[in-house]
Amino acid sequence: PATMGLPALALLLAARLLHTQASPSARSFQLDYEHNCFRKDGAPFRYISGSIHYARVPRPAWRDRLLKMYMSGLSTVQVYVPWNYHETLPGVYDFTGNRDVEAFLDLTAELGLLVILRPGPYICAEWEMGGLPAWLLWKPDIILRSSDPAYLAAVDSWLHILLPKIKPRLYQHGGNIISVQVENEYGSYYACDYGYLRHLLGSFRALLGNEVLLFTTDSARVEELCCGTLQGLYATVDFGPGSNVTEAFGAQRRVEPKGPLVNSEYYTGWLDYWGEAHASTSAAWVAQGLEDMLQMGASINMQVSPFLQLTSLPWPGADYKDQYKPVTTSYDYDAPLSEAGDPTEKLFAIRTVISKFQPLPAGPMPPATPKYAYGWVALRKYADLLDVLDVLCPSGPIQSQFPLTFEVIKQAHGFVVYHTQLPQDVPDPATLGAPPHSICDRGYVMLQKEYQGTLERDGQSTLHVRGRAGDTLDMLLENMGRISFGANTSDFKGLLGNLSLNSSPLSNWLIYPLAIDIAVQQGWPHAALPKSSSGGRAGPAFYTGTFETPGIAWDTFVKFPGWSKGQLWINGFNLGRYWPHRGPQQTLFVPGSVLHADRPNNITVLELEGAPLNPLLLFLDQPLFNRTLGRSTTE
Repeated sequence: PATMGLPALALLLAARLLHTQASPSARSFQLDYEHNCFRKDGAPFRYISGSIHYARVPRPAWRDRLLKMYMSGLSTVQVYVPWNYHETLPGVYDFTGNRDVEAFLDLTAELGLLVILRPGPYICAEWEMGGLPAWLLWKPDIILRSSDPAYLAAVDSWLHILLPKIKPRLYQHGGNIISVQVENEYGSYYACDYGYLRHLLGSFRALLGNEVLLFTTDSARVEELCCGTLQGLYATVDFGPGSNVTEAFGAQRRVEPKGPLVNSEYYTGWLDYWGEAHASTSAAWVAQGLEDMLQMGASINMQVSPFLQLTSLPWPGADYKDQYKPVTTSYDYDAPLSEAGDPTEKLFAIRTVISKFQPLPAGPMPPATPKYAYGWVALRKYADLLDVLDVLCPSGPIQSQFPLTFEVIKQAHGFVVYHTQLPQDVPDPATLGAPPHSICDRGYVMLQKEYQGTLERDGQSTLHVRGRAGDTLDMLLENMGRISFGANTSDFKGLLGNLSLNSSPLSNWLIYPLAIDIAVQQGWPHAALPKSSSGGRAGPAFYTGTFETPGIAWDTFVKFPGWSKGQLWINGFNLGRYWPHRGPQQTLFVPGSVLHADRPNNITVLELEGAPLNPLLLFLDQPLFNRTLGRSTTE
């Protein structure tokens, strides 16, 4: 430089300055304890964020949903990573298609959104087992979410796969991920294992570096903040509208006397359980709570964008509150952005509040996605489930003196058939029963292939049967979702105890783990030869049909008039459970991206209890809930 002329030196210095400003090393996202705020690139910063679950949104809809969130005035999105969605078996990973989390994160950056990442390993999210893989339970005495060496070994193996994908996308490295949560609401878990949290902190630091902001989230209850927080992890809280904002943030201040106020989960709705009322939360109530927090200078993440689970496996989880409570297929719990991606009154109320505190992006909100009511579609019975076990369990049954759980036979999801025979004549009605809490979660009973009734976890546990020695007895066991929140996440499935007949245990079982999803994905039963099915309508059976679209493949909703309970597949995609009698959900969302516009669409239904006399489905242009069960969380 000493030998350069002044103009050349000025250009060189300017170039170096520009390089410094643009380089990742100049980027920072930090806590400012003196001014109680975040600092982004040295300037005070407050985020207004919304949650989106890429695992619940079909990939063709990712851009639409993210763009609507951006146009709502959100600067940031919060993203869960479900471990069990990606490591389906030990050491077997899937990051393709709908599971391509890197593509999703890159799309958030392209659209100008920052990201708060929640990689778990436990995430809750009303997701099967809170995101923990069911195969962890192959070791039955494992202590989940603890310092148990077997659990930590599995966690470390997973983090060494996931976090190197995340590190280049951290804000400090030129990406858009500003912070990363460690675990989730750990204070609500019984273990209170600080050694476990310290282990996670060390792993995250080793794999992501020392600059990234790591944090925890817990409720505003003192005892949960005590067990869920750890020095070195910034403690945040979560609460919904109707909470006393000052008291809730006061709880955060007890563990974080200085630093930004943060509500990491502001509940804009509440979850639905099968058999309970459909929740609704008023837009005005949500908007008022948001404004109160923003006036205090808080950073907020809203549970703003829950969507459909569209996967090849049923992923909804369950809660345990005095009894087992499975959550509905739909994740649209009166969300500001609906399951179909439609802006709601609540979304516009939120947008109006945000506009009081920061400028909104220029331009209109993208419109609702087009819907189509394809009308009535007739189905026909294809076969009783017990008549196609050779297709659904090609490897054949497992023999056992007594029933084995899903975990013992390494069946993560879905259904298992338990088959035996009556050991003696039963001329008078005898009691077929199971020990308390051993039906996990619903058992459909057939004697001589005739449906007898259903046994249920925390429900009916006995039936009366009669028959002859040697008569076949089958029970189809359904996993309704492993518990995703609270103390008992070790939620084993199947027959956990033996069935008995008049208190005499039954033995000599054949156990069939069913691979229904795989068969349907491969074209069965539409690609198979027609079956000569029995005429009965009761008990587990498959029904098939086809329909054509009028040259357009738009989103739709399917209703099940007269059907009892079961699952729906269209063109091989598992669209989840229906259960109209139990409710509140009455329809299943069908994204247009799974439909064909140029050829027939194949429908497969597994009805578990009893189909209507005329098996018909009705495709509508809007969802339905059982409004007689409707409730408001504003009460």
